[in-house]
Amino acid sequence: MTDAPKRTPLYDLHVELGGKMVDFAGWEMPVQYPMGIMGEHKQCREKAGLFDVSHMGQVILKGDDVATQLERIAPSAFTTLKEGKARYTFFTNENGGIMDDLIVSNAGDHFFVVVNASMRHQDIPHMAKHLEGVEVTEIFDRALVAVQGPSAENVVGDLCPAARDMKFMETLVADIMGVECRLSRLGYTGEDGYEISIPEDKAVEITRAFLAHDDCEPAGLGARDSLRLEAGLCLYGNDIDNDTSPVEASLTWAMQKRRKEEGGFPGAARIQKELAEGAARKLVGIKPEGRAPARQGVEVQCAEGNTIGAITSGGFGPTVGAPVAMGYVSAGHGEPGEKINLIIRGKSQPAEIVALPFVTQNYKR
Repeated sequence: MTDAPKRTPLYDLHVELGGKMVDFAGWEMPVQYPMGIMGEHKQCREKAGLFDVSHMGQVILKGDDVATQLERIAPSAFTTLKEGKARYTFFTNENGGIMDDLIVSNAGDHFFVVVNASMRHQDIPHMAKHLEGVEVTEIFDRALVAVQGPSAENVVGDLCPAARDMKFMETLVADIMGVECRLSRLGYTGEDGYEISIPEDKAVEITRAFLAHDDCEPAGLGARDSLRLEAGLCLYGNDIDNDTSPVEASLTWAMQKRRKEEGGFPGAARIQKELAEGAARKLVGIKPEGRAPARQGVEVQCAEGNTIGAITSGGFGPTVGAPVAMGYVSAGHGEPGEKINLIIRGKSQPAEIVALPFVTQNYKR
């Protein structure tokens, strides 16, 4: 027997708002609302969309040496991560593959970590096992919502003035409607915005207050996926996985210089070798010609007809107004402007390799 899908504290609100609920990583989540995926995507790019991300794992790390311990399992620098700052990172395995990507924040007397919903069963035991002298506590009594888009600062700032002064990848605890919440200025849409951790019993009230703003509408998993794809952001399980290295995935920007040079994390040998010599393949943006989207698994061929890779994420890009995709191609290919062919339902369709992201990222730095 499979377990019944879990529900977030906002489940009833999603149903009330007309959310179409689907099973996602063992949770009942809204894939879209009556506005539809295209409308929600446009809303987020032009004003603000509100996403329920309470299914993601929220973890508190406490101990004398959390930053140093984290550097043993992730290739980013945490000992230099200042209080009130957040950092995108990933856990690597012994083969240099990516076990999961996550956000780590220095919250002063502890570190606050958010992991993917589908990988929380792996990540939390992994931290508990490898972070010596660190207390690893998953918190279950808080919702997590993301308000994303150019109007996010007004939507959140009207209820929490402190939010207006935050910059991208900053985090703080602030009062919203008399409730202590953790705000982080980040997200996964390519737009400005916030992720807000709210005590479960106040989650609906505060979410309703955000949605009461003229510029804010609810958005579901469908728009979340098309937004992150246009922004060139990797989805764990599609674009990055246990076999993919950070070098292949063009994620070396998340590894600070000291960590690249000194190693000391799982899989460092492969990653340092690829940094020095190049990887066997790399992640690229791909723009199919015509209107047919190229989905995950579609074969990529060079102009001469040889297989050089495959699509890992693809769909229609509402802001771009055309299909967009990401995928891996072998070394020697992948320069923007290269003409390629995609094998879609047995037919060869022309496409072009393009620079990522498809849509300019609008973070407040």
